[in-house]
Amino acid sequence: MMQTTLRKEVRCSGVGLHSGRKINMVLRPASADTGVVFSLWKDGQHQIITPAPERIVGTGLATTLGNGSVKVATIEHLLGALVGLNVDNVLVEVDGEEIPILDGSALGFVYLLGSAGLHSFNIPRKIAKIARPLVFSRDGKRIAAYPYNGLRIDYIIQFDHPRIGRQYFRFDAAIHDFASSIARARTFGFMKDVEWLQKNGLALGGSLDNAVVFDENGPLNPEGLRFADEMVRHKILDFMGDTAVGSHRLWGRFEVSCSGHEMNNQFMRHLFAHASEYLEFAELGERERKGRPKIPVPVSTPVPAWA
Repeated sequence: MMQTTLRKEVRCSGVGLHSGRKINMVLRPASADTGVVFSLWKDGQHQIITPAPERIVGTGLATTLGNGSVKVATIEHLLGALVGLNVDNVLVEVDGEEIPILDGSALGFVYLLGSAGLHSFNIPRKIAKIARPLVFSRDGKRIAAYPYNGLRIDYIIQFDHPRIGRQYFRFDAAIHDFASSIARARTFGFMKDVEWLQKNGLALGGSLDNAVVFDENGPLNPEGLRFADEMVRHKILDFMGDTAVGSHRLWGRFEVSCSGHEMNNQFMRHLFAHASEYLEFAELGERERKGRPKIPVPVSTPVPAWA
């Protein structure tokens, strides 16, 4: 697989989930080996931040990338879309401290990237492969990583709510279509938490237009859910974005139980701090393009024994 970038620049505007302010964003093509780079407008100039596990400075309500006084929040949905659509090199210019939330999923970013198109370089993609098993657990949350020739995520969530409960979904990038199976899943929350957050000056841009909000009976959104298991699919999107902050694209089989932004970042910090023990760095050439054909995503999958 060769590295890619955008064929042309694309731009969008939208509200910031936490600030409630209008945010303008431009995605620009970047040369091979650039990776994903954020250019943030502050004090009359652009300041550059390259993602890294140790540069994640906030995980409370979203994943926030920072370097000194410069930061940008809610990067996980965009990064997840870049991973899901195999975009390796892009310059992300933002005129605020958040990425626009759009509809709370990655679907808007999929459309945006699709309209830009992809350019392929004659330079192999850089991959960090899980080389040996790693089980990382904290406070009842668990991320296990195993060697795998690609990206597979088996995810379980458990919420004490009648419309959520226990959900499981498997995403395999070589089999499933990211745009239809994962990108459409929206962020979600609970009305009691939203009310508290907004009273305390947080989630000011949150609404039923960009999140699934539950009261004690079910979702308040008039259109309902996009999938019966939309919540666990969104957690997979978050995981894809939160693990896209390493120096290389991450490959492996991941079993994830009840994790969130903080746990995901703790895992990435541990993984790359012990890279010599757990990771094999490689470059993928054309000979490795062959993979399994894409098949429809199953409606439901049995919960695995490890959960």
